[in-house]
Amino acid sequence: MRGKQAIKRKIEGDIRYNDTDIAKFINYIMKDGKKTIAQKVVYGAFDIIKEKTKQDPRHIFNKALKRISPLLEVRGRRVGGANYQIPYQVRGDRRFTMGCRWLIEAAKDKKGKPMSDRLASEILAASEGEGAAVRKKETVQKMAESNRAFAHFAR
Repeated sequence: MRGKQAIKRKIEGDIRYNDTDIAKFINYIMKDGKKTIAQKVVYGAFDIIKEKTKQDPRHIFNKALKRISPLLEVRGRRVGGANYQIPYQVRGDRRFTMGCRWLIEAAKDKKGKPMSDRLASEILAASEGEGAAVRKKETVQKMAESNRAFAHFAR
């Protein structure tokens, strides 16, 4: 690793719920520094979730992220001229990041509706263990399980 490790910045909670996870999620959705648009998308999705389920959208969001977040992932490593896919355990902060990324990608892949509607439907589907983001997690987990034989190459 070259240079110094980047320092972790402290992120303040979001405007409505004062939750750091939701603030990070808004930052992941944000494009070109347009935070107010990202907030409208996320809060619009949360309002839709609240209408449909009559529950606190934070609980459903956290439940969805828990269902999406992977425990294992594979990383490529070159050993003796061959490339192996080696399974590694995923750290907590990376687990959250990957879950958010897959949730946003799954919502973006749906077409024909506003982003807040797509995001709300994907969060609801993920909280029930369905949807494209959950399928992505399952494929990553299966890949790690099938390459378990190469786990001894991990440091």
